[in-house]
Amino acid sequence: MCPPGHPLRFVTGMEAIYPYRGLDSLGSLRSAILAATPDLIVPCDDGVVWQLHELHARHAELQPLIERSLGAKEAYPRIHSRGAFLRAAAQLGIRVPLTEDVASEADLASWCVDAPAVLKLDGTWGGSGVAIVRSKDEAISAFRRLSQPMGAGVAWKRWLINHDPLALWSWRKRETPSVTVQQYIPGRPANTMFACWQGELLGMVTVEVLTAQGATGAATVVRLMHNDEIEQAARLLAREFHLSGFHGLDFVMDGAGAAYLIELNPRCTQLGHLRLPGQGDLAGAMSAKLASRETQEPQDCIEGDTVAFFPQTFNWNPQSAYLRRGYHDVPWEEPALLRELLRDSWPERQLLTRIYHYFRAPKKQSEVKF
Repeated sequence: MCPPGHPLRFVTGMEAIYPYRGLDSLGSLRSAILAATPDLIVPCDDGVVWQLHELHARHAELQPLIERSLGAKEAYPRIHSRGAFLRAAAQLGIRVPLTEDVASEADLASWCVDAPAVLKLDGTWGGSGVAIVRSKDEAISAFRRLSQPMGAGVAWKRWLINHDPLALWSWRKRETPSVTVQQYIPGRPANTMFACWQGELLGMVTVEVLTAQGATGAATVVRLMHNDEIEQAARLLAREFHLSGFHGLDFVMDGAGAAYLIELNPRCTQLGHLRLPGQGDLAGAMSAKLASRETQEPQDCIEGDTVAFFPQTFNWNPQSAYLRRGYHDVPWEEPALLRELLRDSWPERQLLTRIYHYFRAPKKQSEVKF
């Protein structure tokens, strides 16, 4: 299920593709589920997870499928709240930065104004809704911006210009934004994606970030790694929340090599297709579990430990040294998809979007090396 023009439409082998309609995205999601009668739902965006939580609360007939796909319903409130999730992780003995909920500007007064901090808005992803602040004035300014409910103008712009099918749904919810403030941990970002089934860890892929789309954006080049502390955190969280499906965790590795858990991504991340020696890929591990068969290692596993994501690395820095070495996850076996990914995104090619950006050029963060 995807919006019109999405690259998923260029992947061969799809039996059916259902449209994600912006005027009634929640209704179109429910209709697609009822029409497809899936064994498992695999969300690839945080917003879709929140919609599945809402469908679970509204429609009893969908509850078994959603719980089978995501995990125990009792965990949904804590998964939706960054503060509640990190407090639960800390109680499990997982290393986390000091984190507090912020309901007003007065709540920021107890934080040291001389040390950096990170403000985060619940329900956001991909680095949006995150602000690194270095003074009390910056913290207050960021809180005022993040705590403002989405206005109608922003919602309609996101739908008409960015072609975000969840924009109007998010606006209609009228939720009061929840903000947390988090201790800033200097160091290198690390990410892991893991597959699990009813609280059991099936497999995981862990990387350290070498370059990223801005200070808080997604990784463009990563290095494969193994870390016992990160693996233990994934096992504990999968068991505690009785998770199923695919989930991601974001960490910061400090100068001493300690891993600080900073965030949960309750859906697929960009690591799930990487085929590792001795393990294969996470999608294969999940399908093997559902089919009650042994996981078989594929022949085309990654050689080396550095991965340059396609087309992100090329688009953000065509002169990147990583384009000349390491593994490139280019979908050579899907020529139509490859051609589509090399073009501007479908929303950027639309007339209304081009007119909008003619008068208001989009801001682009520079690549950050760690």
